[in-house]
Amino acid sequence: MPLRQYAYFALFSQHTSADDMTSQLGITPDEVTVRGSRFTEPAVVPVNYSWMVVCRESGLRVDEQITRILDRLQPHTDLIRDLTRHLARTGGGAVLHIVRYFNDTDQAQPGAVDAPNPFGWHLDRKVLDFLSATGAELDIDEYDMAGAEDVR
Repeated sequence: MPLRQYAYFALFSQHTSADDMTSQLGITPDEVTVRGSRFTEPAVVPVNYSWMVVCRESGLRVDEQITRILDRLQPHTDLIRDLTRHLARTGGGAVLHIVRYFNDTDQAQPGAVDAPNPFGWHLDRKVLDFLSATGAELDIDEYDMAGAEDVR
């Protein structure tokens, strides 16, 4: 079954910009997003800022992608924890996000015979300790990309 997956660690806030997060942490993110309000009636929806460290490297299991992310972030655990606590006071926070697309036939598939099985993965103590220390949530999204004609 074709599978595309990636993982990222994100800090998010309605009040603290990604640039401010970068300044406080001293870590350059891989990606940032800014979402503004699309509507002004009946009320303006606040802006949302996200600061992200991402691993989209294909051919890795999810736990290997997470290890790549944590290798960059763990030396800064205390700073991330402090910033997450600050963000949480105003509706923000931190999340380790895993995104998986099953039956994704639109993406090129690696042809390596000895590629690792991407379907099995786990979170080891190191990951759980980091999530606990930083107050981060775990969010896993899985999507079946098979069309109705592909379902039997």
